[in-house]
Amino acid sequence: MTSDIIFHHYPASPFSEKVRVAFGIKGLPWRSVEIPNMMPKPDLVPLTGGYRKTPVMQIGADIFCDTQIILRELERRYPTPPIFPLKNGLAYALGFWSDRVFFMASVALVFAEVGDMVPEAFKQDRSKMSGTTFNTEAMKAAAPFMRDQWRAHADFVAETLEDGRDFVGGAKPGAADIHAYMNFWWLQAAVPHVAATYLREYPKVAAWAARIAAIGHGTPSTMDSREALAVAKAATPEARMAADPHDPRGLTPGTRVAVSADDYGRDPVEGTILFGNAHEIAIARSDDQVGDVVVHFPRAGFMVTPL
Repeated sequence: MTSDIIFHHYPASPFSEKVRVAFGIKGLPWRSVEIPNMMPKPDLVPLTGGYRKTPVMQIGADIFCDTQIILRELERRYPTPPIFPLKNGLAYALGFWSDRVFFMASVALVFAEVGDMVPEAFKQDRSKMSGTTFNTEAMKAAAPFMRDQWRAHADFVAETLEDGRDFVGGAKPGAADIHAYMNFWWLQAAVPHVAATYLREYPKVAAWAARIAAIGHGTPSTMDSREALAVAKAATPEARMAADPHDPRGLTPGTRVAVSADDYGRDPVEGTILFGNAHEIAIARSDDQVGDVVVHFPRAGFMVTPL
């Protein structure tokens, strides 16, 4: 487990900020590969087999897609200090709240403000990614409703912090903070004047967000994307074959499958099951540019289809 963490992301990505904060809590060094915020992503897709969402974590020839599985893997490899101090699996459920319903409110508020400045290429990319029209005018129209929604979600956090605790889980930051923080961070980064209107009502949330920001992002160092491909090609995956006797569908190692997200960015990734369990599916695949790799996905939020 001595291979460098290679993190494929871009600075403005709110989902990437979750993992960057985890690096900060754990004090980890990591290699930063900046990827485009839209397709094409010529030095990412060979690693993932088609998965296009941000971020992606690479450790040698093992590729981890989606923050859910990235945070789980970081905790497994680097358990101290923990981000799941109580082994509370429900902290992962907060990720779905943060990534889906809360994030959709944030999307509307951000693009209602900046939609006129968004390049047409970005709109087209997000339309393809979501399977529906990326319509900034519709977001402007929905903004009043979404302002109410955003405030309601913000109040969930405010209520939790009302007793004066420093972090959502108590005295130390953890995964619950990481998930709750994402949408505050993005609103502050993208449309700070909008964020300020909410945080005036919630000074304890503003102070909490400042404490999270002060944690930092560990110790990043820049890596070229082509170097990351070379690292994968030179490495051997660490993941090993293992059967799951409780798989509800009887999926077994060696079964060829396609894995895709169930919300948006549904580009399927094909490979052969190496192992699976209740929270993870790992598939083996090969690519001329990176050789043999194992791509890891969460089970929650992803579809596994036998081919």
